[in-house]
Amino acid sequence: MRRVYDRRETADGRRVLVDRLWPRGLSKEAAALDEWAKDVAPSPELRRWYGHRVDRYPEFARRYRAELETARAREAVERLAELAQDGPLTLLTATKDLEHAHTAVLADVLHHRDGDLPG
Repeated sequence: MRRVYDRRETADGRRVLVDRLWPRGLSKEAAALDEWAKDVAPSPELRRWYGHRVDRYPEFARRYRAELETARAREAVERLAELAQDGPLTLLTATKDLEHAHTAVLADVLHHRDGDLPG
């Protein structure tokens, strides 16, 4: 997991933006993305409810895991899992607090994935 604003590093492998909205003030060239996986991002409603309030993170993570069980999100997670099999995969987000971001939940799901969600 890294911020999309960070410079690309060779250790990044495949760089995939997992936010629904394009990061402010960032050109596509500067982002240096391999893919943009909007369908794996939290819903706008969940994102607004969470508001990056750390006290809500446990409930946010629970709700986000439930969203990852929808058909469209499952397909996106499957695609990310395929990319991860080919080498390093870096999940990118514009969020400043990576410890309490959806990318932490998503990385955990991918790490513990055995074919069924949630991880």
